[in-house]
Amino acid sequence: MNLRALGLAVLLTGAWPLPVLAASGPLDPAKTAAPSDKKAMPELPSPYTPNYSRGAVPPANGQPADLAYGAYQRGQYVTAFREATKRIEANPKDAAAMTLLGELYNQGLGVKQNPVKAAEWYRLAAAQNDAAAMSSLGLMALDGRGMPKDPKAGRRWLEQATANGSATAAYNLGLILIGTGATADEAAAAAQFRKAADAEIGPAQHDLGVLYLQGRGVPKDASQAAQWFRRGADNGDLASEVEYAILLFNGNGVTKDERSAARYFLHAASRGNAIAQNRVARLYAVGRGVAKNPIEAAAWNLAAAAQGLSDAWLDQTLSGLSGDERTRAERLANERSEQR
Repeated sequence: MNLRALGLAVLLTGAWPLPVLAASGPLDPAKTAAPSDKKAMPELPSPYTPNYSRGAVPPANGQPADLAYGAYQRGQYVTAFREATKRIEANPKDAAAMTLLGELYNQGLGVKQNPVKAAEWYRLAAAQNDAAAMSSLGLMALDGRGMPKDPKAGRRWLEQATANGSATAAYNLGLILIGTGATADEAAAAAQFRKAADAEIGPAQHDLGVLYLQGRGVPKDASQAAQWFRRGADNGDLASEVEYAILLFNGNGVTKDERSAARYFLHAASRGNAIAQNRVARLYAVGRGVAKNPIEAAAWNLAAAAQGLSDAWLDQTLSGLSGDERTRAERLANERSEQR
């Protein structure tokens, strides 16, 4: 189960149409059928993410540097495995070392990938109240990875992990709640998203912003939505960046600032977001927030179209470009694609 996709599927469908840039005129996205942007949105890091390093965090207890975790952070996985094993031999209740071994087995780093062994180490660490291990067990139970698939057990592990302070578990628990589709679960989902958002988890900040924008589980408040999208954008969440740019452009919940909105759109577009690429193309086509530049407009339009986001209005508006201008636009689009 992809919890991020599950939650976003609920948040991005139904009564939440693509936010508008302008009520009328050439920037009206009602004339631009935008596909779902789920693929461009980063998933919440988890023990399944390559080189994920937040699962096994040593306790801040003033002890000497954690050699095992340090090696893991540097990509020295064999050393990490050896150091974690030595620590457990010295202290059979070293939960952080157990969780680290679980991570290594789960991802197959420095050892042959073995989800069953990963789950065994996570259980040992969970018995020592390690929140990261509980969170990982919850995801594995939900997926049926290293153990029989058991959604109820998965949810229980996530609830325990959340109670023990895991922000990522709180976010995943929130996604389960929002995924039920029950109105009664929306407030509980919002509360879990807030725990994760307060811990600066970008996807949680985005999803909490969406709930404020919709008034689901929390009072409808565009200003709160803008604040959470801004924090999500600051934490590198691509979906937050696009949403904040849209609110900036429209002056919805935040002071209207087309130039700042254009900067956010440009940054998101350079990261490969198709909706941002389309919006940037439209801005360049009409000269709002940026200087009018038909070649840039055509280049970004090509980039968005390559991802399936076509725009008949832009195609018509840019139809007067010369052959040389089209060639330059194609070159720009190709260069940007290669740089990503």
